[in-house]
Amino acid sequence: MSAPGADTAGNAFAVSATGTYAAGMRAAGTSARGRGCRARLLAVGPLTALVLALLPVGLATAQVSLPAVAIKTAADGAQSYSLTFQILILMTVLTLLPAILLAMTAFTRIIIVLSILRQALGMATTPSNQVLTGLALFLTFFVMSTTLDQSYANGIKPYMDGQIAGEVALDRTLGPLKKFMLAQTRENDLQMFTKLSGKSQFASADDVPLTVLLPTFITSELKTAFQIGFMVFIPFLVIDLVVASVLMSMGMMMLSPVLVSLPFKIMLFVVVDGWTLLIGTLASSFHQ
Repeated sequence: MSAPGADTAGNAFAVSATGTYAAGMRAAGTSARGRGCRARLLAVGPLTALVLALLPVGLATAQVSLPAVAIKTAADGAQSYSLTFQILILMTVLTLLPAILLAMTAFTRIIIVLSILRQALGMATTPSNQVLTGLALFLTFFVMSTTLDQSYANGIKPYMDGQIAGEVALDRTLGPLKKFMLAQTRENDLQMFTKLSGKSQFASADDVPLTVLLPTFITSELKTAFQIGFMVFIPFLVIDLVVASVLMSMGMMMLSPVLVSLPFKIMLFVVVDGWTLLIGTLASSFHQ
């Protein structure tokens, strides 16, 4: 057996050795981290110097490119825009394109009538929203092809060829669109919005500003779309009433009339060539 004093001395020696080893490891780690930091600083130093050396060149380039965003006024008062400013205007127009499509074209009337037709048939998702939107979009281009061609020929093409200034091109581009919107606008709607705007009666159609014409046109389009939608809805409503009456008389109250009437409504729509009639009616409604 060993003496208690010897065990105590051995334990103390072991603890001291462990502490010395841990301290040595921490010192070694600190030294390694220090060497790593110095190495990274030495590696970053040349890169920082290169960036600082190229900074004046970048500033000079930026100073050269800044005057590209400019508006120049000619001797006759016409203004010309730099290429950078034209790109900025183009990006802004592309951002506002959905609003322009809804507010200044035939898209609103067409998409509302197609949505009412789908509701009248009793099919919530067929045709899908993508199909209806695509059909309405291309039908809008078909209806407004003449107007868009006039806008391009009178305003956009001369401006791209450098023949006219930007303000003149904008007026010529909007001219056919305003003519189209005025042709679809009701007189009482125009008078109402003119009165709400606090302005007097306009001498001619060309004097109507877009701030008055746009809400007037949208209101008239909504009214026309609901009128056409009402006429589309009536035949399918009659079929629903007949089917519901037959089912009630037969005591089949638990059977849904909508489910039974759906095949008859689809058959009626196909037999009378409903798509041709509807699309033809929509297209001709803009030329009356």
